[in-house]
Amino acid sequence: MNGFLTVVRALGAVNAGALRVGRWVGVACMFLMVVFILIQVFWRYVLSNPLPWPEEAARFLMLWLMVVAPTAWRRGGFVAIDMIRLILPRGVAAVLTLALLALSFLVLVTAVQIGWSEVTGLAGRFKSSSLYYPTGDGWAKLPLGWMMASLLAGFVLLASVTVELMLRQVAVMLGAGDRLTAIPQADPVGAE
Repeated sequence: MNGFLTVVRALGAVNAGALRVGRWVGVACMFLMVVFILIQVFWRYVLSNPLPWPEEAARFLMLWLMVVAPTAWRRGGFVAIDMIRLILPRGVAAVLTLALLALSFLVLVTAVQIGWSEVTGLAGRFKSSSLYYPTGDGWAKLPLGWMMASLLAGFVLLASVTVELMLRQVAVMLGAGDRLTAIPQADPVGAE
């Protein structure tokens, strides 16, 4: 049991670190999204000459906000289904929780596969119509694979958190739940 709990704690520490980085990425994306949208509002409504790139850049950043979703998943669970768990006997609720987590994991494995195919497949080979990045030879159009990588990163993080939650649920079912450290509340990274 000690070895099992060590694995659960280690995965929890890795997830906590990755999710902390994800929250900072989310804050940066949100800030830049607002800046780009305000730039577009100024150019569109004040100068009557909309720019081609701010809206696409905002969509790009909006997709990268997906890396914040695993934090909510790790802290929140199933929301409405949690209410059902509260009225069920403890054993039934534990089995239901584990079954739903396992089902979620299967869906996330499929999502990771789809995300990978979007990054490496045909869609990932196309280029953005208006976003550029600097290269040694000048500027190049941003590959859409970079945008699709947000989905892959988010789904991988969600799958990792789901594995942690499943292992934690098994520990609870085996009577070792009191030996696990509680999942801490996420720090708001100054964005409150």
